[in-house]
Amino acid sequence: MSPADAAPDAGRASAPVAAAPGSGLPVFVLTGPTGAGKTEWAVRLARVAPVEIVSVDSALVYRRLDIGTAKPAHALRASIPHHLIDICEPTESYSAGRFVADALRCIGEIQGRRRVPLLVGGTMLYLRALLQGLAVLPQASPRLRAELDARAAQEGWPALHAELSRLDPQAAARIAANDGQRIQRALEVCLSSGQPLSVLQRATRSPLAQVPLRYWVLCPSDRARLHARLAQRFEAMMAAGFLDEVRALRARGDLTARHPAMRAVGYRQLWLHLEGQYDLAEAVRRGVAATRQLAKRQLTWMRAEQRGQWLDPDPETAEMSWNRDIIQQLGAFGL
Repeated sequence: MSPADAAPDAGRASAPVAAAPGSGLPVFVLTGPTGAGKTEWAVRLARVAPVEIVSVDSALVYRRLDIGTAKPAHALRASIPHHLIDICEPTESYSAGRFVADALRCIGEIQGRRRVPLLVGGTMLYLRALLQGLAVLPQASPRLRAELDARAAQEGWPALHAELSRLDPQAAARIAANDGQRIQRALEVCLSSGQPLSVLQRATRSPLAQVPLRYWVLCPSDRARLHARLAQRFEAMMAAGFLDEVRALRARGDLTARHPAMRAVGYRQLWLHLEGQYDLAEAVRRGVAATRQLAKRQLTWMRAEQRGQWLDPDPETAEMSWNRDIIQQLGAFGL
């Protein structure tokens, strides 16, 4: 998920925050690829500054998806305000539109308490919808979706992704070649409207246009270090009982591998292992690889945004400097 500091006005949007009571207070955004350390930075800032954390993560919204999402512990959330975590069941679908409505409500409530919202996460689709507005898209077409599903069953989703690359290369660059749900929707928009999804999305206006915004992207400058972090974190999740968590979700009986919650990185691979498709070592290998691919897609989105101040989390002085900078800014708002 990816916003920033002195970002160009093009990303700022239009109408004021409907939920915010004209407070004039800023909105802060801390994004970056998965595993970069965003949560840790945000929590340590919230201990010393009047900010409240608003999650921008499509997996943290689901209850009982805890270990595999690196969800902040309940005790931590009891001591430091977090929002948009554990707000729906894993059987539900959570959309960008619902996120925007929920986020705007949280922003208004936080600013009403004379505190500053700190949006933290890497689900770039959600962040873009909030900061640039939601595009008016054609309604779903059951007939067209059935046709695309039939083609995918025969040709495979990578083939349809290749078609999307021809019709809408910008959208295709942000979508994995096996992400059937998003490939289907992007193709559906292209074929039913005659316009690329990326074009329609650019022609939107943000509800945060009149709100002071600062945006940072947290990312190790060395890709190898990020990959090492991701592998270590996945190993730690497995040691903490990630497989048992997926086993318990599968035992509920109301979830399948097709539910959006179960397509989250790591969950999908362990679910397929429990279905007998491959052994545990292969599931872990695939889970780590999928996590790296997610980070790569997130970085593609973040670079395309061309906004925000990029920060390397590894120098010891980086976080202290960031904290001092923010506390100084908050002082200018009388906080």
